[in-house]
Amino acid sequence: MTVTTDFTTVGDQAELRRVFGHFPSGLVVIAALGPDGPAGLLASSFTSVSLDPALVSVNVARTSTTLPVLRRADHWGVTVLAHDQRNVAELLRRPASERFDGIDWSATDDGAVHLDDAAAGFHTRVDQVVPAGDHVIALLAVHGHFTAPSVDPLVFHHSRFRHLEQENNA
Repeated sequence: MTVTTDFTTVGDQAELRRVFGHFPSGLVVIAALGPDGPAGLLASSFTSVSLDPALVSVNVARTSTTLPVLRRADHWGVTVLAHDQRNVAELLRRPASERFDGIDWSATDDGAVHLDDAAAGFHTRVDQVVPAGDHVIALLAVHGHFTAPSVDPLVFHHSRFRHLEQENNA
């Protein structure tokens, strides 16, 4: 067994971000209704946490201007972007006041916002928001979910949008 001991000391944030980029992730939109309409952000740090109780989590930068609006909402929608929603991901990189312009969405009665034509989604209630370095970890209780079984997710890898390649099972 070979043990790797040639690690680079953490210090250069740009280099650490590059190394983080080696891990592919899905892209989700975290959104809720705010006083001026939908408020939300694009995140690649979403993960399932528990089946019983049903929990998921997402990490959000403390410097996010959207985070204070989201924190005032009890229910958040988590939308897993579909492979053909690259344009939606790009639109969500705009300033917060313009993010949802031109994007089709709907909201639950309690204000969780979901994007149309997604691969999957979760209706959640905020359980805990835990400080974690320059981010917070939002632990979300899942109250409902939906999926489009034939729709593949959009993937983020090496700072680029990608899609999953279908295996040929012939």
